[in-house]
Parts: sequence; C-alpha cells; structure tokens
Amino acid sequence: MTRALRAVRVDAHGRPVEAFCGHCGRPPEVTEEQPSTRVCRRCGLGLVLQAPKGIAPQVGEPFLVVDSRLEVCALSRKAEDLLGVPETRAVNRHISEFLTPAAAEATSPEDLLTSLVVAATNEEDAQTVVVRPVGEFGVRYRARIGPCGPPKAALIVLSE
Repeated sequence: MTRALRAVRVDAHGRPVEAFCGHCGRPPEVTEEQPSTRVCRRCGLGLVLQAPKGIAPQVGEPFLVVDSRLEVCALSRKAEDLLGVPETRAVNRHISEFLTPAAAEATSPEDLLTSLVVAATNEEDAQTVVVRPVGEFGVRYRARIGPCGPPKAALIVLSE
C-alpha cells in the first residue's frame, strides 16, 4: 500500500488550518478531476473559508463570520436556526443586533466587540466567551472566537 503525501496548509503563525464552507460548514470537496474552488460544491451557497485547526467549526456547529467593521459576513444554516434569522437578513448588519455578552462577569458589550476586532485583524488564538441572543434571557452559548478568511474576518462558533 502506498500512501500519498499531501501538503498541510498553515497560517502566518505556522498553525495548521482547516477549510470549511461559510454556509453549510462542511470541508470542501477536492478531487483530482475537480480542484478546489472558492464556492462550496456541496451546497453551492457559501464561500470556502479557512481557520486554524481547533477554531474552525466542526460539521453541524453553528457559526457566524464577522468582518473588522463588526458586520456579519456569513451565517451558517445552523446559526440561522439558532438565532431565528435568515442569512439574507443578517448579512451587513452589526453583530450587536444578534449577540451580546451573557456572562455576569462581562464588563460591557464592548468586550465582545474588542475580541471580534482582534480576531479579525490580528490572527490571535481563540478566545471563549459566553453570549446570548439579543432580547433572549436564560439562553446562553459558549462562543469560540478566532480568525478566519480570506479575507480576514472573525469566526464565532457557538455551542451550548
């Protein structure tokens, strides 16, 4: 049995990266006959993004992509269900319209926004914060925040 070698993609810090669709969250299909493309071949709706391993969403995890202006760029199908808003109504709107800090120790909503700007511009390691949907009380999600792209953006992966 022969094993094929393959290149491991890494980010600017040398961390391995994983590719995923910005809508369905699945890794892109790549075959010898069909090299990688920018649009997901599985769902045909999302752009293929990359994030460091451990930050990238796993299949089925809800996530949002936020740019350095703190506007939603993409929303996974699972996040649409979780937040009750279709992607077409969420894109280009400020993240504070959808999520706010939920932890009692959070000093202000600006802490969440600062974490997002740092992730979108500096490629820092992941942070975990507790958030809730705006207008909802008693509902909390752990949010893993880290860099993704291209172009540079922040990735918010939600879990209960």
